[in-house]
Amino acid sequence: MDLGISGKVALVTGAGRGIGAEICRTLAADGARIAVNDFFQERAEAAAAEIRSAGGDAIGVAADVTDLASIEAAVSRVESELGPVDILVNNAGIPATTTQDAVPSTGGFFPASSREDWDRTMGLITYGVLNCSRAVIGGMQERRWGRIVNVISDAGRIGEPRLVAYSMAKAGVIGFSKALAKESGRFAVTVNCVSPATTVTDATREWIEKQGEAIMRGYPLAKGLGRLGQPSDIASAVAFLSSARAEWITGQVLSVNGGYSMAS
Repeated sequence: MDLGISGKVALVTGAGRGIGAEICRTLAADGARIAVNDFFQERAEAAAAEIRSAGGDAIGVAADVTDLASIEAAVSRVESELGPVDILVNNAGIPATTTQDAVPSTGGFFPASSREDWDRTMGLITYGVLNCSRAVIGGMQERRWGRIVNVISDAGRIGEPRLVAYSMAKAGVIGFSKALAKESGRFAVTVNCVSPATTVTDATREWIEKQGEAIMRGYPLAKGLGRLGQPSDIASAVAFLSSARAEWITGQVLSVNGGYSMAS
């Protein structure tokens, strides 16, 4: 299927590895020109080099998504080297696990959490989405074409214990996406969310290996396919919502979760 994004410029945040890197590879395979963002330049450049070695067009762009000035500078570089941003994928965020010893901002019960934990979570997820979207939305509206896809989590749709602040932040992105979709529809700009549940990445692999059998019981499709979610599952959904084929879809949340949650 031709997605109609050949030559479009896509900025993907938090894309030096894991789901973000796979999103970049998938969009590049459909002909998009890719700006790989990561907090670490070496990670962003390594992911971009992989795309270039496969025949794609990509650059690595380091920026802190929690800092509007940093993101605006990154967008200016992307525009000068690749062209105006047509597709923004807000993927940067904190990997969510529910282990007792998970990173403090996403694991552990709420009474033990701290303001520092909350600020880190809100900075990356809430302000990251606000900053990156603000940096590109004006240009998309002027050109009357744009796609913003926010990678959230089923924790934001149904809530998860030990992920209280994380669930709050991701739920906020859903409200943001719906409101911005209503504002931007008149400019032919769409805003949607892709909502994964447990996905096998470097950040979650050790936890999944320890808890795998118990985790898989909660996923209907895992029983049939013999696996949990892969980054490619998320990337395929993002590619579709980024495409010309999805021009009549906006303000929606697409769960890519193997049936873990079926909330409307």
